[in-house]
Amino acid sequence: MLTVRLLTLGALAALPAAPQAAAQAFGLPEGCEGVLTVQHRSCLVTNVWTCAGDAEGLQWVALFDEEGPIQVKQVDAEFQWLTTWYFSPSQVRTMETPSPDPASLSELFGTGFDTYDFTVVPDDGSVPLRYEGFDRITGETVIDGEPLATTSFGFSVTDPEGRVLYSLEGRQFVSERHRMFFLGESWDPANMARAEDASPVAFIYPEEEGFMAAEPRYECQAILSSLETQP
Repeated sequence: MLTVRLLTLGALAALPAAPQAAAQAFGLPEGCEGVLTVQHRSCLVTNVWTCAGDAEGLQWVALFDEEGPIQVKQVDAEFQWLTTWYFSPSQVRTMETPSPDPASLSELFGTGFDTYDFTVVPDDGSVPLRYEGFDRITGETVIDGEPLATTSFGFSVTDPEGRVLYSLEGRQFVSERHRMFFLGESWDPANMARAEDASPVAFIYPEEEGFMAAEPRYECQAILSSLETQP
C-alpha cells in the first residue's frame, strides 16, 4: 500500500495551517474509509481510517493540533506502532520486527496487564529508540456514550548504550471495539506537577457533524493563553 501511504501523507501535509481554514474535513485517498474522529482536551483531535488492500486489522491514526497534523501512525490489531510519520520536524520511525516483547491488546484485555519491549528506527540517521513499559487496566468508564477501559501506563526510552533518554507515566483509555488506545493524562515521573491531560471529550462517527475534522475544538483558547503568559 505504498501508493495509499504517500497519498495519505500528501493529503495531510497539504492541509492549511490556519485554524479557521483547517475546519474543513481532510480528504482521504481513494480506497480508504474514515472510521472515527475523537476530539480531545488540550486542543487535539484524532482521526482514524482504514484502506482497502491493507492487512487485516491495520489502521491509520492521525493526530492534529490547532496548527495542523502532528503525526500519523500505522498500527496493527494489537496497536503496535508499525510506522510513525512526524511532521514538525519531518521524520519517519519504523518499528523493528519481531520485537523482544510485542505490545498486545489481546494480552491486555485477556489478563488486564501487558508489557512491551520494542525498538523504533528513525529514517534520519539518529539513534534507534528502545521502548520498555507496561499497560494495566484499572477500571471502566463511558465518555460521550463510548464504553472504554481506563488504564495506567509507564515506559522508558533508552538509546543503544542503555542510557535513559526520557520516561513517561500516566493514565489513558483503551477501546476493545476499536482495538486502540486514546490519550489521557501523562507526566514525567521526575516532574509530576507538569501533568498534561488530553482525555477524550467527543467520539464522532460517519454522518455526524465534525467527522474527519482537522480542527480541534476543546481548550484551544486555554492553550493559547498559557503560551502567551510564558516569558
